[in-house]
Parts: sequence; structure tokens; C-alpha cells
Amino acid sequence: MKEPISPVAPQVPPRSLGRRALDDFADFLRHMHRRWYLYLPVFAIWGLAYVRLFVDATPRLPVLFNWTPSLPYRIALLVQDPGELHRGDYVVFAFDGRAQADYPGLRGQPFFKIVRGLPGDAVTVQGRVVAINGVPVGVAKTHAHDRRPLAPIAPTIIPPGYFYVQGTSSDSFDSRYAASGLVRTDQVIGRAVPLY
Repeated sequence: MKEPISPVAPQVPPRSLGRRALDDFADFLRHMHRRWYLYLPVFAIWGLAYVRLFVDATPRLPVLFNWTPSLPYRIALLVQDPGELHRGDYVVFAFDGRAQADYPGLRGQPFFKIVRGLPGDAVTVQGRVVAINGVPVGVAKTHAHDRRPLAPIAPTIIPPGYFYVQGTSSDSFDSRYAASGLVRTDQVIGRAVPLY
């Protein structure tokens, strides 16, 4: 007795890799179109982050968010016209130190620190301990988080139009280091009023 012959499905030629990728991409676009409300916030956040990093890092809102441990505050109000700065004021400035040669993403980024030294103050360094007018304000670390060596700031008298700024954390990247340096008046974006 002969075995029944099963019908053979016609052979469909396999799709090329390029064609399959195009079909997958088209499926993804249809998925995005149907669920646009999920993707819109994601693309908006990415777009704002891109603009903030590569186009214009200047804060445009009066509310600042601090995500680093350099200061104990997470939210602050930005006062655009800081007036005359005093020792102990919280300040926001656009980074312009030498470190931007090695870390281009730092260029113009807003930093949130405390004014510790004013024009005319003496900055001295004993070993790695930095002092303002003989009062120790911090210790400069030997290496950055990526193991690059960090040199402390050179002893100096703070010139007119410059400030020594520092965070409260030992890991804060601030005027303790030559790669960050003193902050010029024209770098100051505004004074920060800590809220939380």
C-alpha cells in the first residue's frame, strides 16, 4: 500500500537581510505611531538633554536641580542678577576651566558652588590642603574619578573680577584644582537660593 503524499507548501524565497530590516523598522514605526503618547515625552527629554549638553547649557528656568553630591541641596531658585557676591553666597556659573580640554562636555556647563574667596584674599596650599587667608577650606584629591591626576590650585592672591568657589563634598570639582581654577565675574549666571 502506498503512503499518502502530503501536499508540499510552495517554497517562499527567504527575505534578504536588508529587506527584513526595513520591514522590522516599518513595524516599529507603526508601533510608535499607535503609541505616540509614550514616545513623545521620551523624545522631548532626549531633545532637551541634547540641547543642554551641546547647544546651550545656560539654565532658562528659575528653578535649578542639583544631581551631584557637591552641595547638600537638590533644588534652588536662580536669581539672574546676583548683585555683589559675598563670602558664603551660593552661585551658579558657566564652567570655563582648563579641564574642558580633556572633558569637552564641561564647557559652559552650569556649576552650583559656594563663594569661599573674594578678590584680594590669599589662597595658600600646604601639601594638598587649600586655605583662604590662612583658614583651611578643603583638601585637593590626588586623582579624578577616571584616575587622571589632579593638581591643586597654585598659591595666589585672588585678582579683581575673580572668585574662589567650592562645594561641600570632598569629591566636588571646584577651585581647589588648577584644572577648574578661579571663577571670573563674567562666568557667573546668577546667585542660587537653596530650597531643599
